[in-house]
Amino acid sequence: MSTLEIRDLHVSVGDKEILKGVDLTVQAGKTHAIMGPNGSGKSTLAYAIAGHPKYTITSGSVTLDGEDLLDMSVDERARAGLFLAMQYPVEIPGVSVSNFLRSAVTAVQGEAPKLRQFAKDLKSGMDNLAIDSAFATRNVNEGFSGGEKKRHEILQLELLKPKVAVLDETDSGLDVDALRVVSEGVNRFRASGDTGVLLITHYTRILRYVKPDFVHVFAAGRIVEEGGPELAEKLENEGYEAYTKVSS
Repeated sequence: MSTLEIRDLHVSVGDKEILKGVDLTVQAGKTHAIMGPNGSGKSTLAYAIAGHPKYTITSGSVTLDGEDLLDMSVDERARAGLFLAMQYPVEIPGVSVSNFLRSAVTAVQGEAPKLRQFAKDLKSGMDNLAIDSAFATRNVNEGFSGGEKKRHEILQLELLKPKVAVLDETDSGLDVDALRVVSEGVNRFRASGDTGVLLITHYTRILRYVKPDFVHVFAAGRIVEEGGPELAEKLENEGYEAYTKVSS
């Protein structure tokens, strides 16, 4: 079983410390929801794990199946089985969705997939996400709606089949229909039980579709409370004010 272990993680941006000692274990077959107010460090955790150069890890460790992720480059982390769905996916002019996805699969798997099999997998994934076939010829994220960007992220997830998926505010900017389709994609990914999910969100609405096993509340760069799905309902009813007062 795959395991992502984060131990006493401290992360800074410039001279400012954002994460102040985060401990978290994500095992295969489990879904963890990270919730908290703006500026609490949720996205910093995601990008630091993925290796974004803006974020400096000053102490602590991050391992995936015992391998030190922090000693790996970004592409090595992806090959090791880590996936990040970004809150704000970037545009890549001149690169079609199909070419981008085939290149990504090749990079992660170490060899190019057979074209016929890749085309079959791509069509299946797009059908699952209610994506029109013409989408494959469009440039990556160029002119995409918010829903199209997020569906594309989940399409990547389904094709790359990572060990652990970090989903940073995947529900951001989605209407009800797109939220349902994207959530179904996440549920298909985790259905095998061989993968772990770290789902970062402000709101409980996606958790009505993607049921978490654990909920962790972030405030001021730390996990300040942990529990089961009932904790998300408490946050929906009471908000984050009590946590921000304690942490400030």
